[in-house]
Amino acid sequence: MRQLLLLFPLLWMTACQEAATVAAPRAVERPEGQWLKGDLHLHSAHSSDATAPLPELLLAAEAAGMDYFLLTDHDNHVNGDVAGHSWADPAYTHPQMLMLYGAEWTTHRGHGNVIAAAPYDHASLYALRDAADVEIGRQVEALGVHLSANHPGNGDSFGFSYDIVRSIEVWNSAIWPNNSGAMTIWDDMLKSGRPLTGRGGSDAHHTLRDGLMAGEPNGLQELANFVGTPTTWVFARDRSAEAVVQALDLGRVAVSAHPQAERVELWADADGDGQMELQMGDIAQASGGVVQFEVRIHGSPLPLPLYTVRVVKNGAEFAQFPLSGDGLRFEDTPVAGERSYYRVELQGPPLPYPAAPGVGLLSAGMISLSNPIYFGFEDQRMR
Repeated sequence: MRQLLLLFPLLWMTACQEAATVAAPRAVERPEGQWLKGDLHLHSAHSSDATAPLPELLLAAEAAGMDYFLLTDHDNHVNGDVAGHSWADPAYTHPQMLMLYGAEWTTHRGHGNVIAAAPYDHASLYALRDAADVEIGRQVEALGVHLSANHPGNGDSFGFSYDIVRSIEVWNSAIWPNNSGAMTIWDDMLKSGRPLTGRGGSDAHHTLRDGLMAGEPNGLQELANFVGTPTTWVFARDRSAEAVVQALDLGRVAVSAHPQAERVELWADADGDGQMELQMGDIAQASGGVVQFEVRIHGSPLPLPLYTVRVVKNGAEFAQFPLSGDGLRFEDTPVAGERSYYRVELQGPPLPYPAAPGVGLLSAGMISLSNPIYFGFEDQRMR
């Protein structure tokens, strides 16, 4: 598959805009922490519309090198009692992976994933599925959980106020163009001053074998839709479930097409001291001076100019840079006293992923995306 993609390098080659300069990445000090990866939207046979056995999902996650595991079975067919069903499954344990707790909050106004470091009273949130948004928001805060809007631009779109969530599932479909609606909603929320984390989630319901046997309507997507397509990476302060959820709250997150795909990071030096003190999710105040940004690529990038780094500023394309190697730098001047944000996307030929052999053919060249670095935003995320 990768060999086929290498025949089309011009699909990802673009010229640099004059608004920015490209240079080789430099050595920078990194804050303490570690990157952890997992899938934030998975269904097992405990969901009435899924067939994937939970032990098989765990084995697949382990084989993919996942650091954390979250099962988000639908709650509506068990009247909200996921604790007595999905969580109570004796298979819901693993000696190496961090086990998170959650469910897909399945309502008439759309779906959302609850993500928590420990068991919580999910039934109380299910009971409020038709309540006013302000009441739902109070309960989310009382439970101390992370609520995320699921596939907002597709079917079962999130119909609640985005002020009650802390993240948006911007990468849900393995067919990348299907995520355009979610990306538009995310940028609209960011432009309105809401620093909501962008995350991924495969929403896998079946193994490839079971999906084909069931005659699933997703068709080709079944070839590219399994554990880790996409994979959500979090920069956590330590290896703990609490640190994973905190990183999601803070936007220290990148998403890649699958667990072995290249991952993009965005850093910035806002004070001109030569150190990249800002990472994805950080909020700073613009001084009116030039800010140096650094894009780093992690994984196994090809030593050829087959990649494109696309920079998005305030919802619009700022620049595109051809890339060979593991990174680049660019600069811009955020306006003092105004809100602005920067995020990046990595496009090119993705590495193959045997567990979902069609992912490279359906991803339209999207390999990874970063969360933004913000200037002039009000930070209310750790409320």
